[in-house]
Amino acid sequence: MPTPNPIKAALRRGEKQIGCWLTLNSPSATELIAGAGFDWVLIDMEHTAISESEVVDHLRAAAAGGRSEPIVRMPWNDPVMTKRLLDSGARSIIVPYVQTVEEAGRAVASTRYPPAGTRGFAGTHRGNSYGRNKEYWRALDDEIFLALQVESPQAVALAGEIAAIDGVDCVFVGPNDLAVNMGRIGEAHTPAVQAVIGSVIAPVKAAGKAPGVLDFNADNAKRWLEAGFDFVAVGSDTSLLVSGVNSLVAAFR
Repeated sequence: MPTPNPIKAALRRGEKQIGCWLTLNSPSATELIAGAGFDWVLIDMEHTAISESEVVDHLRAAAAGGRSEPIVRMPWNDPVMTKRLLDSGARSIIVPYVQTVEEAGRAVASTRYPPAGTRGFAGTHRGNSYGRNKEYWRALDDEIFLALQVESPQAVALAGEIAAIDGVDCVFVGPNDLAVNMGRIGEAHTPAVQAVIGSVIAPVKAAGKAPGVLDFNADNAKRWLEAGFDFVAVGSDTSLLVSGVNSLVAAFR
C-alpha cells in the first residue's frame, strides 16, 4: 500500500500546513530545507529550469532530508506531464493557472486511471516501487494531493466551484499573477489585490477543501493563516538565501 500522504491527513484533521518553495535546483538545498520542519516543500517546474529528470533528484533529496512532503508544481496543466511526474514518484502536485471548472476537471482526470480519469497505466515505474507495490493503483487516488492555482479574477470567482470537484484538495491563489491579471503588476500586497486573495477562503472552505496562498513575508503569512488559509507557503530557498546574504553583508558595511 502507498504510504499515507501526511498533507491530506493533516488537512482532514483541520491542521494548517506551512511550506517552502524550492527554486534553486539544488538537491542539497532541498535536503537541507526538508529537514527544517516544514510540512511540505515545493519543487517548482513552472518558473525554473528544473527538468523532469531533475525532479526525481529533488524527490530523493526531500525524502532523505526529513518528513516534509515534496510537492511538484507543474509548468502547465498538461496530462502528459502529470502522468510522467506521477510515474516518477510524485504524489503531490500543484497545477498552475487553472481558469475554468472544465480545466480543473481535466487536471483531476489526468491523475486518475480509467474509468475515473485519463492517466495511462504502466506496470513498472518509480511511483509503484518499480512494480513491487502491487496495491499502488488501488489506493493511490486516496493519497494524491492535488492543488489547483487560481490566478485571475475570473478564476478566483470560480474558486468554490473548482473546490467542489472530487479530487481537488486545495485551491491555491497565485498572488503575483493575480495582481498582473488585475492590471496591478508588482502590487500583490496592495489592499485591492489582498481583498481578492482573501475572497477565496469562504467558498473553498464551504466546499470542504483547503484554501492556499503564498506570502514570503512572515507577518503577512501569519495573517493569512489567522484569516483562514490552511495551506501557506511562507518562504523560498531563494528568498531565504538572498535575505541572509544581504543581512550578513549589511552587518559589515
